[in-house]
Amino acid sequence: MGKLAGKVAIVTGSGRGIGRAVALKLAQEGASVVVNDLDAAPAEQTLADIVQAGGHAVACIGSVTAPDFAERFVQTAVSEFGGLDIIVNNAGYTWDNVLQKMTDEQWYAMLDVHLTAPFRLLRAAAEFIRAAARKEAEAGQENFRKVVNISSIAGVGGNAGQVNYAAAKAGIIGLTRTLAKEWGRYRVNVNCVAFGLISTRLTSAPANGSATLEIEGRTIKAGVNPELLGQMEAMIPLGRGGTPEEAAGAVAMLCYPEANYVSGELLVCGGGFRL
Repeated sequence: MGKLAGKVAIVTGSGRGIGRAVALKLAQEGASVVVNDLDAAPAEQTLADIVQAGGHAVACIGSVTAPDFAERFVQTAVSEFGGLDIIVNNAGYTWDNVLQKMTDEQWYAMLDVHLTAPFRLLRAAAEFIRAAARKEAEAGQENFRKVVNISSIAGVGGNAGQVNYAAAKAGIIGLTRTLAKEWGRYRVNVNCVAFGLISTRLTSAPANGSATLEIEGRTIKAGVNPELLGQMEAMIPLGRGGTPEEAAGAVAMLCYPEANYVSGELLVCGGGFRL
């Protein structure tokens, strides 16, 4: 029996990278997990890995920015597993440019995926959470639910070439701290994890310097120049970038019962690095 036995979790962007590691970690601790990704294949792989390890999971495929996604995601958790206890807003990507070259499309794409999508998901979950909290209070029960929003050190200190991403990631911190005040009465802990350099497909050095990703019909440049990556790692007190599993550990800590009195906080998971 893990620390999250009997809990139901939804994790956006959990087909790959940090989100996948979070889904696997929560399932390992006993939670039933609704997995999500833009593409079916990675989501189904995460699902299969959870089930093979003895856990419980289902997949909800689709873009977190789609107008109907939030309600569909919440309903999947409630209909398949009978409840909703943990929400992890993780899905996202970067689309960099300096301010004078940044298009409106780039700007709104980052706000949509990193800020508007989490807002919609939390709004969609609100009625279930309020009703469940009321029923539990009437029965004399105290059940803590968890929201973990994902930010970045770019949202804490800014980062050149990422005005869109940094603005969105700063916004999610404000959303977190506000919702902690609104939902405390429902016994919901709302916290935020800001990641530093974590080794994923978005940050790995491309072998030929020209790696790209196809995201919702857009071709996005991915990876970090090897020389720049080395410079970044040299600035980290722990001497290296983190792994997705280490990133998942930071998220999981805030989902444990030991964190029942922690809310409205920002946890920086960056190996000691500060911008």
